[in-house]
Amino acid sequence: MGRHAAGEDPVKRRQIVEGARQVFMNVGFDAASMNDITRAAGVSKGTIYVYFENKGELFQTIILEAKQRIFEDLRATLNAEGPVDDILKRFSARLATGMTCEETVKAMRIAIGVAERFPELVRAFFGDHPDNLVDTLTAFVVERSRTGELRAEDPRVAAVQLLELSTGHLWKRRLFGLMEAPPSEAEISEMAENAVTLFLSHYSARS
Repeated sequence: MGRHAAGEDPVKRRQIVEGARQVFMNVGFDAASMNDITRAAGVSKGTIYVYFENKGELFQTIILEAKQRIFEDLRATLNAEGPVDDILKRFSARLATGMTCEETVKAMRIAIGVAERFPELVRAFFGDHPDNLVDTLTAFVVERSRTGELRAEDPRVAAVQLLELSTGHLWKRRLFGLMEAPPSEAEISEMAENAVTLFLSHYSARS
């Protein structure tokens, strides 16, 4: 097996990212140093700089990877076969689960805490990207409107409304520390049921 060019070894890159994730989740962004990350990752500081320009780029990478994992699961949910209400309830529950888990909440708090100095970190978390969730859900609403299951004059507005309903108060309570642990499966299921019921009361073609 040939040697990887500098900065192109996926195993080494993963080692650095996982070490950085551990440090950021434990001490936050400001308190994290590149020395801490080198120790956690088990690599030299020089090796880190071959792959990442600074700790901001490292944290941004962690955020984008976390978003991608959540979004891939949600896209797969929307692409499944089945009645629209069942699919949307699974989608809503999985979105709420991903947004209220410990790692996501910690990362959001870190990003918000440094927003004024590092706005690019907040954009990485909350901003659009080429495969963003609003577009994916909008496409689902358009397709299910075409098949006669939904009726939405503005599919994008409908998609945004479902996203808001699906995260709602549980996500905000977690973010601001009013709920210490992630919500239970029963709590998430109840919120997903309520969110989709309200959504379909307006957008179902049968309503």
